[in-house]
Amino acid sequence: MKKALVFLVVFSLLVTLVLAGSVSAQDKHKIGILAPAVTHGWVAAVAYHAEARCEELSDEIEYRIQTSSNASEMTSQLDDLKTWGAEAIVAFPQWTGMEVPIQMAIQDGVEVVNFDIKIDVDGVYRVAGDNYDMGVQGAHYISDKIGNKGTVVILEVPTAGSVSELRKEGFLDTLDEIGADYELHTYATQFTREAGLSDMSDILIRHDQIDAVYSMDDETSIGVLKAIEEAGREDIKVVTGGGGMQEYFEMMPENEDIWIQSALYSPAMVKDAVDMAVDILEGEEVPEEKIIPTTIVDRTNYKEFLDPDSPY
Repeated sequence: MKKALVFLVVFSLLVTLVLAGSVSAQDKHKIGILAPAVTHGWVAAVAYHAEARCEELSDEIEYRIQTSSNASEMTSQLDDLKTWGAEAIVAFPQWTGMEVPIQMAIQDGVEVVNFDIKIDVDGVYRVAGDNYDMGVQGAHYISDKIGNKGTVVILEVPTAGSVSELRKEGFLDTLDEIGADYELHTYATQFTREAGLSDMSDILIRHDQIDAVYSMDDETSIGVLKAIEEAGREDIKVVTGGGGMQEYFEMMPENEDIWIQSALYSPAMVKDAVDMAVDILEGEEVPEEKIIPTTIVDRTNYKEFLDPDSPY
């Protein structure tokens, strides 16, 4: 009799634990992450930080991370996440063409947090760095170093959509405000060091005198600096960047003849996007847009931003 009673007690406890675990799993929110396939160290770090934050929140959420190479593939993955039951999606698109599928997801009741490159859709939340202010700070930095006269090359990245547009707009607006009288030359490139090297090599052939290069990205800038070194040019006094790449930081004190600058735009900001998605699902009041301020890094303060554990 006692054995039977003990068995029933143990069995009841096991059933209770199983049911509690089942209820707990059902109570977890489902969050999907849509990110581009790795085309850039910064992009890889976004996926890294997103997964790290999701793991930290694994007692509260279930998550799936999908990476894609184009808008069509990302749209298909968005549909997969909806079928899985995602209640919120953090979307980081690098191409146009995501507006309609994102709008449809919102209409289907999915909360969408847009990370970085802006999606022009009603009802979407957004987390990003201050791309416009990166341009503002770049203009002030160049002006501080070379004065208000000189020849400046602008390296824009049209394929980066609003990111490039806003950084360029902030730069040009600020030049007008401070009355800088620069001879400006604008060229298209990509957010890769290979493109920076190739495109800057061509630009150096076209121009005998360049005082500064307004580059929007650290990896592009690494290529730019390599091109300058290979050409043996000594006229360029400033190369800006953007992102927050450890390798680029470590280059800052190496060359006393060029001021190497980065407008910090950390991939770890995606953690804020994940947190926002959770807060929305928990019924918290959140702003529709969270813009993270710009920090400038150069040889005077780069040591403060060195992180041996950073993937970027």
